[in-house]
Amino acid sequence: MTIIRDEGFQWQGVPVTSYKSDTGSHRGVTRSVLLGAAPGQEDLSFETRYFEVEPGGWTSLERHRHPHAVLVLRGEGTVVLGGNEERIVCHDVVYVRPSTPHQFRADRGSRLGFLCIVDRERDRPEQLEQPEE
Repeated sequence: MTIIRDEGFQWQGVPVTSYKSDTGSHRGVTRSVLLGAAPGQEDLSFETRYFEVEPGGWTSLERHRHPHAVLVLRGEGTVVLGGNEERIVCHDVVYVRPSTPHQFRADRGSRLGFLCIVDRERDRPEQLEQPEE
C-alpha cells in the first residue's frame, strides 16, 4: 500500500513543478503528479494530479480528446467549459467532456486548488486562443 501524506496542499515526496514550459498561455499555476506516473504505479490506467492556481492566475484555454474528472479542494474560482463560465468552490466536481474547451481561473480572490484525473495514456492538449474582451 502507498500512502502519500498531505502537508498543506503539498504531498510528501511529490515535487511541485511548473504547469507548462511556455509562459504566455497561463499564469501562476503549479502541478504535482500524485499517482500514476511513478515507478511501481504502471498498473494504474490513470493519473491523479493536483493543480494550484494563485489568485489572479489561470490555466491555458485548451481541449483534448480525453475526458477529465476534476475535484476542487481549495478556494474558489471560475471554470470555462465550452462557451460557458461557471463559479466553482471547494468540493465541486467538474466533468470535462472530450474535445470541450476548458480553463480554470482563480479570479475570486483566493488560491484555487484541484485534483484532475485523466487517462495515463492520452493525447496532448490543443491550445486555443483567448477570445478578445
